[in-house]
Amino acid sequence: MKSELANSIDALLPPEMAEKAEHVGVEKTRLDATSLMALAVLAGAFVAFGSMFSVVVSAGAEGVLPYGVTRLLAGLVFSLGLILVIVGGAELFTGNNLMVMAYASGKVRANEVLRAWGLVYVGNFLGGVAIALLVYLAAGYEHGGGAVGLAALASAESKASLSALQAVVHGILANVLVCLATWLCFSARTTTDKILAIVPPIAAFVAAGFEHSVANVYLLSFALLTKFGAPGMFWDAIGRTPSAFPHVGMLASLTNLLWVTLGNMMGGMLVGITYWLIYLRTARTGTSKPQ
Repeated sequence: MKSELANSIDALLPPEMAEKAEHVGVEKTRLDATSLMALAVLAGAFVAFGSMFSVVVSAGAEGVLPYGVTRLLAGLVFSLGLILVIVGGAELFTGNNLMVMAYASGKVRANEVLRAWGLVYVGNFLGGVAIALLVYLAAGYEHGGGAVGLAALASAESKASLSALQAVVHGILANVLVCLATWLCFSARTTTDKILAIVPPIAAFVAAGFEHSVANVYLLSFALLTKFGAPGMFWDAIGRTPSAFPHVGMLASLTNLLWVTLGNMMGGMLVGITYWLIYLRTARTGTSKPQ
């Protein structure tokens, strides 16, 4: 009995984590379209809340706190998004790139993976835009004397001005860390385990300034709404005009999402395939697994 209890609370080891990741990937492809879409909308909203939190925390910090401290704080609070997704239960496109492990094992077909990714991406997009619209309608850009709106616009300007190569590489690095956080959660036995596994990798990618497509949906949408819809008193409060953010536009925003999404897919699949090669490939070749 004591042995069984110990086994039930011990964290899973990497070989077991790989098997769990493979099983989860299969289960995700079996979800019906309605459930998958609803869970995806929730994930988009959850990540939007994390992005919103991050913008609020960093608003007005320039010149007051050192750059690294500001980025660290922004990253720590942004982790709220993935915590809500993992603990609350939702479907996030970037984390779901680990489904490639189930595909590599022959447990699911390519069209099943692509169907799941497509539905989840659309749902994430809708959830992120919905929260951006609600925060805009709540005049969230005016908070802090306009500091929140200014922080969102400045961040969106930086993202939308990235070159294609920069956006792809930033996307790769971001989702390597997001998928590593998701991977670590496969070892967890408790909610506390999951939260502790999520925060450091997520804080790292935000602090480093890497790009997450679903988070960018919220931020770019909110910045667009603010640039083209905020009243004159907002611009007077921040001492800027819309022309100060030339890259905050529909075309540049969609272009950023395209390249960042591509990078996210590459980074997520890199993590998945790496762990598949180490722990699951042997199940197909008949050789022993690494411990």
